[in-house]
Amino acid sequence: MQELKSVYSKEELLNNAVELLKKLIEIPSFSKDEFNTSVEIESFFKKHQIPTKRFKNNIWAVNKNFDVFKPSILLNTHHDTVKPNKAYTLDPFLPIEKDGKLFGLGSNDAGASLVSMAQVFLHFYDKEDLQYNLVIALTAEEEISGFDGIEALFPQLPNVELAIVGEPTQMNLAIAEKGLLVIDGEMKGTPSHAAHPNDDNSIVKCMGDLQNILSFKFPKVSDYLGEVKITLSGIHAGVQHNVVPESCTFTLDVRVTDEYSNKEAFEIIQSQMKSTLTARSFRLNSSKIEMDHPFVQAGLEIGRTTYGSPTSSDQAIIPCTSVKLGPGDSRRSHTADEFIFIEEIAEGIEIYIRILEKIL
Repeated sequence: MQELKSVYSKEELLNNAVELLKKLIEIPSFSKDEFNTSVEIESFFKKHQIPTKRFKNNIWAVNKNFDVFKPSILLNTHHDTVKPNKAYTLDPFLPIEKDGKLFGLGSNDAGASLVSMAQVFLHFYDKEDLQYNLVIALTAEEEISGFDGIEALFPQLPNVELAIVGEPTQMNLAIAEKGLLVIDGEMKGTPSHAAHPNDDNSIVKCMGDLQNILSFKFPKVSDYLGEVKITLSGIHAGVQHNVVPESCTFTLDVRVTDEYSNKEAFEIIQSQMKSTLTARSFRLNSSKIEMDHPFVQAGLEIGRTTYGSPTSSDQAIIPCTSVKLGPGDSRRSHTADEFIFIEEIAEGIEIYIRILEKIL
């Protein structure tokens, strides 16, 4: 395929990206409080004479030669961040460029993906005779799996056939992603004075129940994601040393593979436990894209690799085929003194464009 020429050089695209990322780092954008970063994103596209649309704190746009009769490919990532943890030694809202790195809250997750995707959209914006429309949506509330982000916006987007979700994957293709199921449980017992025998101790009963489920193996193992993973992430019982409590409560973090829906996983877990269980939500299911999908094959052709991702993202609530792909390293996300390598942004822009050129 003949390479599509851009009105922007590689250097201009990279400089645009770094400049935008520095501005976004300076603006606090915690989940549900992303208005100011949404305005900055609007300003970026306005500067490049690209009209945008707004829905709440979500900003989106379509390519110049949009054709209602063509399917669309969606570029999507988020501009909200978690709050900085107490281990920060740098100002999280001060963009610092040093030793080839750009430090700042949200630089890796997912600012680098956002600014790279914005440049990719600029590159393709006015191209003619594309096989697909190109849509970009830079959305809110990803870090809390909120209802007013991509999930609320998606019905307004035009005929999306494939979504590329920008998250730090080192520009390798996450072709599957584990779902997230959070379960709150309670084991009841008989309250009593600790000095007397009690064969109905809620804590002891709960310990046995938890040992059973934590050693349980789901029968189906995913080719993409391996086993369903159950983690005990919280437990609480008792307020006084000499009183056996009436109940013991706990929380399970369950990472569900593409072999099960969240409801199926919940039903299996409940069948193995005597505690009363309540799922907080069934929304965040696992997702995957087939290896023979043209986008995956295009990525493989240029030397990228594929893997299954243990972390969740907005893929879980995007109701179409999707793949997770972006600059940066997931292990840096939510860490103190978060950073992105400038070269990773350059690589992100280049790889997005190279893969999309094979598809568009």
